[in-house]
Amino acid sequence: MHRNRGSFGRICTETMSCRWGTELWDQFDNLEKHTHWGIEFVERYTKFVKERSEIEISYAKQIRNLSKKYQPKKNSREEDEYKYTSCRAFLMTLNELNDYAGQHEVIAENLTTHIICELTRYIQELKAERKSHFHDGRRAQQHIENSWKQLESSKRRFERDCKEADRAQQYFDKIDADINVTKADVEKRCSLKARQQAQLKHQVAEDSKNEYLTYLQKFNKEQNEHYYNLIPHIFQKIQEMEEKRIEKVGESMKTYAEVNRKVLPIVSKCLDGMTNAAASIEPTMDTKQVVESFKSGFEPPGDVEVEDYSLSMRRTVSESSYLNSRGEGKPSRSNSRGKLWPFKRNKLMSLLASPRQPPPPPPTSPSPGAVPNGPQSPQQPKEPLSHRLNEFMTSKHKMQCLRSLTRGLSLKLGSGPEDCSHLPPEQRRKKLQAKINDINKELQKEVDQRDALTKMKDVYVKNPHMGDPNSVDPRLEEIGQDIDKLELESRKYEAWLLEVETRLAEKSDPHRRQSGLYESNATTPVNNNCAPVNRESPDGSYTEDHSTEHHLKSRSTDFDDDFDDEDPLPTIGTCKSLYPFEGQNEGTISMAEGELLYVIEEDKGDGWTRVRRNEDEEGYVPTSYIKVFFDTNAKDS
Repeated sequence: MHRNRGSFGRICTETMSCRWGTELWDQFDNLEKHTHWGIEFVERYTKFVKERSEIEISYAKQIRNLSKKYQPKKNSREEDEYKYTSCRAFLMTLNELNDYAGQHEVIAENLTTHIICELTRYIQELKAERKSHFHDGRRAQQHIENSWKQLESSKRRFERDCKEADRAQQYFDKIDADINVTKADVEKRCSLKARQQAQLKHQVAEDSKNEYLTYLQKFNKEQNEHYYNLIPHIFQKIQEMEEKRIEKVGESMKTYAEVNRKVLPIVSKCLDGMTNAAASIEPTMDTKQVVESFKSGFEPPGDVEVEDYSLSMRRTVSESSYLNSRGEGKPSRSNSRGKLWPFKRNKLMSLLASPRQPPPPPPTSPSPGAVPNGPQSPQQPKEPLSHRLNEFMTSKHKMQCLRSLTRGLSLKLGSGPEDCSHLPPEQRRKKLQAKINDINKELQKEVDQRDALTKMKDVYVKNPHMGDPNSVDPRLEEIGQDIDKLELESRKYEAWLLEVETRLAEKSDPHRRQSGLYESNATTPVNNNCAPVNRESPDGSYTEDHSTEHHLKSRSTDFDDDFDDEDPLPTIGTCKSLYPFEGQNEGTISMAEGELLYVIEEDKGDGWTRVRRNEDEEGYVPTSYIKVFFDTNAKDS
């Protein structure tokens, strides 16, 4: 059976064209294990690519979230920051980073499409093909094993029949050679049994021999077909399957590299964009933008003048005598000056009119009505309001502090007048110009829409079947009204802008400012409070004061005129007077026992509470004389 096996031991040729059918004819089980390992390797590589794709998707998602996190929010302060080149460069970097994340998504998509899906489908086909080849191999092995079993069975039967025929022949020969047996007995036994038995056994042995030879010839033929044709053919198919599997893995690895290389040009462009963004940063432009953003247009404050308080100790002047003594023979002053104070009248008056002495203690009498005039506040020399006003308004450093405080509050609250008068001159000019540009853009949109509707109406007039021309009229009328409103708004802001630019031009003209200064110095005597002659208003304009008397009167008058339209302070609660009080000091208000008043400003720690009786009467009363009922909501707001 195995006489030809030695001839199967061949080696691979120099060209490495080995054939599994001839070289591995007896390694059926090992080939089955090896091909199973090959399929597991493809599955493991597919899993590796799949995990890489998931990493790319997760990385791209995190990069996109990072880019989105640092993008400027709409309608927020961050949008104003992007007027600087460094912030714009950072925004460009974020956009390039977003595109960079997109390339990682492309990598994940291509890995899934060209490798994962292809290998998954190929693994299923590979498993089915392997199963078919090894099924054919097992069937061929089963057939040759069955042939071998038939040969072995016929051989054993032939051997048995030969032994029985030999024993029968030996028995016949023994009887025939016995001298003690008579001739009649010998003939009787040979003819009847021994001869017949020996002949029968010889015939059976001959038949068994012929059958054995037939099976032997058949087995040799089938064995030759099995090892030289069937097995080499099956193993060759398995070899081709394995080579195709290895080639598929190589193609997948090549595709894996190409997928990554394909995005490198775009990734390189993203990195170049980041480099260009960094190169676009200009420190000089950013520092210049800081000037454009925060330049107020004001001149630096001058030297603080000496304030001689010793003169007030030598004489006491009433408000009327103060004004009359300083108002004789002084020229009148024009009322063309702009607003000087950036805060409400009631706020300023509360600062000027607040009593300077502590409030009187509450009466100790159980019946406050028994006291004729109620508790009297301590009598002190009454300082004229005009003197306080003059002193307050002629102090330049105080004006600067108040101006900065008011402007800071306005900017912090994010609200201000429509003409942007709460802003410094330079910032006001930029704000008004930006507003005019926005209005012009809206106006251009409305004009374009009106022109389009007009053309549509003309088409409807010429072709009535396309539409009714009258259907466009309502919309045209509405757009016309919008255009009129926008034009009115534009003219209003242009007038404000012209005013600001005129003031800035006057301010930047040194000859005009010097002539005004000389004229003021020539006509203005030195007063006790040493008030400066040139005053700078919060909007950046300059005012020349020709006389101290007219300076004070004009300020008082303009102050009242400027703030007549201001709303009064809101009430924060009510109060009930416990004792009568006659307000004799400046800034106080009288009240009767049991009277109900409105509280508009609570006690700041000085013992006085500001109250209001009606729209025209308000002032301070001692906190200990009243019982206050605060409105929680109004107080919080």
